[in-house]
Amino acid sequence: MSILYNLTTELIADIDEAFHIYKTQTKIREDEADFYKEVKPFANRIHFRVKKWEPLAREWVIADKPKYLYPIQIKTAAENIGYLGVYVFQKKMKEKRITEMVKSVLYVLNQMKDQLSEDLN
Repeated sequence: MSILYNLTTELIADIDEAFHIYKTQTKIREDEADFYKEVKPFANRIHFRVKKWEPLAREWVIADKPKYLYPIQIKTAAENIGYLGVYVFQKKMKEKRITEMVKSVLYVLNQMKDQLSEDLN
């Protein structure tokens, strides 16, 4: 349980960092981000973390049946987290799309974090 809580907390930090990168770097850049120096390491870090998180989160949602969370939301959040790891470096991505994805993912992650912290206490 605490592993899932820690992974969820780390993913929240990753999404916050991704949104910060988009707002402070990508939008003001003249050229595209270097794929091998910036995009790939960041996307890989998120990818490996979400790969560990998704099955644990799905099992937890199925077993504990938390309020307002369903297995399909876990799947969708995992996909969107993976996309965000790359999208935040692309200048051509619309700010509204990035913002909505971030809000959606953070909703699921924060709901999980809150309910997991209740379970741990």
